[in-house]
Amino acid sequence: MKRILPILALAGSLVAIAAPAFAQHEAEPPPRLKWSFSGPFGRYDTAQIQRGFKIYKEVCSVCHSLDLLSFRNLADPNGPAFSPAQAAAVAAEAKINDIDDQGQPTTRPGRPADHFPSPFPNDAAARAVHGAVPPDMSVLAKARTYERGFPWFVFDIFTQYQEQGPDYIAALMKGYEKAPSDFQVPEGTFYNKYFPAGAIRMPKPLSDGQVTYDDGSPQTVEQYSKDVAAFLMWAAEPTLPTRKRIGFQVIIFLLVLSGLLYFTKKKVWADAHA
Repeated sequence: MKRILPILALAGSLVAIAAPAFAQHEAEPPPRLKWSFSGPFGRYDTAQIQRGFKIYKEVCSVCHSLDLLSFRNLADPNGPAFSPAQAAAVAAEAKINDIDDQGQPTTRPGRPADHFPSPFPNDAAARAVHGAVPPDMSVLAKARTYERGFPWFVFDIFTQYQEQGPDYIAALMKGYEKAPSDFQVPEGTFYNKYFPAGAIRMPKPLSDGQVTYDDGSPQTVEQYSKDVAAFLMWAAEPTLPTRKRIGFQVIIFLLVLSGLLYFTKKKVWADAHA
């Protein structure tokens, strides 16, 4: 034992010397925001989804794909609610790789049934430009989350809080700032206080006045971040209002069925207890 203690002390000293001089980053929890689609009766705000799509189209689509979404989904009444002609016009602006009648590779304008194309021909091309493959945004709002800790996760069960993803995305868009003095930002990355690792490869994507809104909404990073987060939530779960409506109908049905079963039981067993 006497020999082991000095060895452990020496090992501890070596670990302390080898440890980095910079503090470990602890991401700030994103602020909880109010969303039109939150709660059991929430629905998407059509105007907000349209603004969010404009942010994606003019800013995000340069790097990020949206593989699971079709252009025809833009005509979804629960989402952007574009007309079929508007959705077709958006699709026609895209260039889709296809095969012609002779079996040769060709490029054609997009159709409503086409999925949103990737901005890169393959992952290798994306890595060559960005050093990594930018994540697909199809289900980003459902895939990204954060720990709220005790007792908040208990309250979330009763309030049906499921908006961690949009909260995180909106916060991430606004989280770019100067790094603390005790945090070293690796070369080629940027400091974001809401990003778990602190250093993110994506440069600040939004700035005030970058995208023009036609409905008079504020053209600020604050508004942009909420709008694009709402759009990505719709992209991840376009049938959310339908799911909530059916769920409510099922609960009403079960309550009525429970009442009928209770009174039926009383009627059937009334003579047995007489």
